[in-house]
This record gives sequence, structure tokens and C-alpha cells, in this order.
Amino acid sequence: QVQLVESGGGLVQAGGSLRLSCAASGSIFRIDVMAWYRQAPGKQRELVAEITRGGSTTLADSVKGRFTISRDNAKNTVYLQTISLNPEDTAVYYCYAKSIAISGRAADNWGQGTQVTVSS
Repeated sequence: QVQLVESGGGLVQAGGSLRLSCAASGSIFRIDVMAWYRQAPGKQRELVAEITRGGSTTLADSVKGRFTISRDNAKNTVYLQTISLNPEDTAVYYCYAKSIAISGRAADNWGQGTQVTVSS
């Protein structure tokens, strides 16, 4: 069992910034890809950013230049630094991690979500 605990969401004014964190714990041999997704009301969940264990990143076009994803492998933690937030960024942000057990079995893990609300 792997648990993902997110923190750092909240209410911010347009133009502001937030730093989201997500820590993985439990029966972990290794964490491969970590990512942040978001889901706005009435919309499908979408990928915001992902990062491989080696540090290669992918960002959605809508957040390039404003969001940065990073991770600390020693702490099994992923971060999402956001700047220049706008109301369209309002959503529940979910952490994702692909974990590898000592048996070699892979699993998809999700956090409970953290609300980000950007006021105009």
C-alpha cells in the first residue's frame, strides 16, 4: 500500500503563486513517474505536469512558463511551483505516482486532491 499526501492548496488572487507538495509513503521500493493532474468543475481530469525519476519533465501547454515540477527522490516527494495563477487554474489538483514494489509489481497511486482556487 502506498499513500500520497498532498498539501499547499488554497485560495489565491490572480497573479499569485502557490507551491504544492505531495509525499509518498508506505511499501515502496521505488517511485518512477510522478505527476500532477487537475480537474475543474464539469471538466475531465487533465495532466498538468509530470517528471521521471531521472528528472525529465513534461508540462501542459497551458502552464508552460508558469508552473515548474520538481522532485526529491530521497523523500519520495514531488512539488509543483506555480506562478502567475489565473482563474482558469482553479481546480482540484491530484498527485500521481507510479510505484514499484520489491516484487517488481507496478501500481498507479493517487492522492486525495487539494483545492486550488484563484480569484479574479
